This record gives sequence, structure tokens and C-alpha cells, in this order.
Amino acid sequence: MNDKTSLYSTGKERFRFGGATDITMKKVKTIFQKNSVILLTATLCCVLWGSAYPCIKIGYELFSIRPEDTFGKFLFAGFRFTLAGVLVIAFASLIRKRLVVPKKGHWGGIILLGLVQTTLQYLFFYIGLSHTTGVKGAILNAFGTFIAVILAHFCYKNDRMNWAKGIGCVVGLAGVVLVNLNGAGAESGGFSFLGEGFMLLSACVFAVSFIISKVVSAQEDAMVVTGYNLFLGGLVLILLGILGGASFSDITPKAVGLLLYMALLSSVAFTLWTTLLKHNRVGKISVYNFLVPVFGTILSALFLGESIWSWQNILALVLVCAGIYIVNRKKEEPGQAE
Repeated sequence: MNDKTSLYSTGKERFRFGGATDITMKKVKTIFQKNSVILLTATLCCVLWGSAYPCIKIGYELFSIRPEDTFGKFLFAGFRFTLAGVLVIAFASLIRKRLVVPKKGHWGGIILLGLVQTTLQYLFFYIGLSHTTGVKGAILNAFGTFIAVILAHFCYKNDRMNWAKGIGCVVGLAGVVLVNLNGAGAESGGFSFLGEGFMLLSACVFAVSFIISKVVSAQEDAMVVTGYNLFLGGLVLILLGILGGASFSDITPKAVGLLLYMALLSSVAFTLWTTLLKHNRVGKISVYNFLVPVFGTILSALFLGESIWSWQNILALVLVCAGIYIVNRKKEEPGQAE
């Protein structure tokens, strides 16, 4: 992903995406509890997150960012996430009819989350994606989901590993391994440290940030945490880019339009996903997360001309998606209300 980030259910009605946790399910029936609306809205979110993979690589071309231009990638990412943070903060402020800010004493945790979840994660992500294909990037990014499940087992008593999660992790990790077994080097579809290696590091940082976000978001509004997390983490990326001498010249309307879309996809998808999880069981929504690598690979093939038609890619995608589904799947309890 990109911006995604937890993607599995805990033992309680909690979720995390972009720093959000502990949203209580409403009892009042709303349109967002209709199965057709859930299907369409959740799928739209996954399409938006999946589209980030080809968009980033297209953005490198539009902003004339060369593979070796590391600081240019930081600047590009920084503008995207800073703008996305502003949009989330503005939307939350509009809803509450006041400027939303973190509560006193919560700034330290939000800054730490921004540095880990936005700055460090996407530092690895943007470098890694420039040295591998969008198809492989979409599959490899799911690695973070399985690492987060494993870390949660050791950090939370109410989120222990069980047979379903264990099987899901084994199946999903098998897909991650498989996609790196065909050849040597990124160009031939194999493994390179700056490409696939950095994508896996990005996924590991995401898993660590999940643990941090659970603590930071326990007593803070989900959208406030997410907005300031993106905004502050993005500012650090911009600063790193500027200090490294990066700058953009001859920016075209097409490049600006792409940047605006990428900022919007983060803020819109988060808002819609938050709304769904506010009114439904976590397990009922989180099972749709397997669609992110599906749309990531399909859209990368369509817009970047990448091939997905190798047996390794297809089988790896199936395994990763199956692993995510199994990990997130929550067995229906008798008499459980929808």
C-alpha cells in the first residue's frame, strides 16, 4: 500500500488505518450497514489504495524523478502526505465546526507516529517502488499485515495468535516468498535490496507503527491522529528532500492533477473506511482488504504495461490474498447482530 495500513481484526471491535483505533460500532441503523453499500464502498476504498502503486511510478515520470534521485522521491512523497493530512484535518474540522487539534499531552505520541508510520515507512516505500514493479510492490506490501499479526500476539493479551491467524500468516508469507523466487535482480523479476528489500522494510515499519498507533489513538480522535500523523510526517519528508537539494521545475498541470488525486485518495479512502467501521463489525469490513493487492496488480498492469501473467505472480497473489482473508475472517457468533 501504500497508505493502508492495518488490515486485520483484533479480538475486540477495533481497527487501525492511518493511525486510527478504537472506533465503537453504532447501534442505529444507517445506509452504511446495507450490504450493497458496504460492498461498493469497501471496494472503492481498495481501488483507491490499489491505484497508488501505478500513480507513484507515473508521478516519477511526470515530475522527472530519476531512479537515483532519492531526495526527489522524498519531496514528492512529502507533498502528497502533507496535503492529505491537511485535507483530513479540514474535513474533521468542518464536521465539528471548529479547528481540531490533538489533546494536550498527545503531541509527543502523534509526532512519533508520524515519524515512523509516514516518514520512515514511505521513505522505504517510495525508494523500493522505484526499483521494482508495481505488481510486485502491491503483493509485497501485504507482508506488513502478517508481521503486524505476529507482533500483536506478543504485545496484546486480547489479540493472541490462533489457528486461523497462524494458517493465514503461513499462506500469505508463502506468497511473499514465491514472488521473489523467479530470477535474480529486479529487472528479471527477482530480488534486489533497494527494490523488494526496501518494500519489505516498509512493510515491517508499518507493522511496528501499528503497535505505536494502538497506544497513541487509545484516547484521541481517529481523524485527528491520522490528519496530524500524515501532515507532520509529510513535512519531515519535504524537509529531507529540500535538504538533499531536491526541487521540481517545469511542473505541468498533469503532474499537479496527479498529486492532488494521490492526496485525495488517501483522505477519501480513509474517511469512507472509517465510516464503514464505525457502523459495522470490524471483521465484516476488514475481509475486503484482500482486494488491495488485487487492484494494485491489475491497475499496475493496465497503466504501466506490466505483466502479471506468470504462474509465480498469479499464485503469489492468490496466496497473499487468501492469507489476508483468513487472518481477517471472523467467525460469526450465534445471535450476533449485524
